[in-house]
Amino acid sequence: MAGKVPFGCWLSVPVSGYCGCYDGLGNSPISMLAEILADISPVYLALLWLGVLAAALLRAFTGFGFGLAAVPLFSLVMAPTQAVVLSSSLTLTISLLTLKTYWGGYPLKPVLPMLAMALLGTVLGVLLLGSLSVPQFQLLIGISVIAACLALSRYRPRRRQAGVAVNGITGLASGVLNGAFAIPGPPVIIYAMATESDPARSRSLLMTFFLFSAFLALLSYGAAGFITAKSPLMFVLAFPAMYAGDKLGYYLFRRFGTGLYRRVALLVLLAIGLAITVKSLV
Repeated sequence: MAGKVPFGCWLSVPVSGYCGCYDGLGNSPISMLAEILADISPVYLALLWLGVLAAALLRAFTGFGFGLAAVPLFSLVMAPTQAVVLSSSLTLTISLLTLKTYWGGYPLKPVLPMLAMALLGTVLGVLLLGSLSVPQFQLLIGISVIAACLALSRYRPRRRQAGVAVNGITGLASGVLNGAFAIPGPPVIIYAMATESDPARSRSLLMTFFLFSAFLALLSYGAAGFITAKSPLMFVLAFPAMYAGDKLGYYLFRRFGTGLYRRVALLVLLAIGLAITVKSLV
């Protein structure tokens, strides 16, 4: 079994492209990656890439949806703690690499109270995650995705000013979902749709918030011991699909906007939520 690795070493993967750490058994990253690849069938790898590609495309096009789409799919083939670590690591890395495409498109000041409360909520969510079994995790995340889709289907983007209290409640709720399921999206997506009618500004707000949310999540997962020697290797396997999906989604966003795709995305996410909920009950 792969041992736990220092959090600082794990974070070096997106920066340097290489993890020089060894696991608790003295195995090198190359030998551990070879062991993982030997255990992964081509079908599994293809499904992982397709899932990551679709979720990344959704995120790049609309500004939201990667965790909503990816974590339920990840939870079908890996442990809940592995699923949330992989989702958050992919989100953080692609958010840093594509920073120039959204940073500055929305003022940071209104986001700060949300982020402060999101930190508290993330810690609470991580405590909840540690107490969940796989079926419980799948059931709760399935219900969360369905609820988010139903709520989003009733909201229409408009421009309005939200107060500090609304910002704080939004951040806290997003933080709990972030820590427990790596899906901080639903509360802040509703917030963005209720306060911002411009798709570009809304996308910028969401991506800025998700950048910091992913960082907070990984800090919390590292402190809780959820990051193992296998975590950066799964990241290496999944990232090419993440990068390709992001490039395609950003191209589609610039070319077509978010009108039709938002409706399609909600239908796809609803189907994923229903499927994962049914699986957890059978």
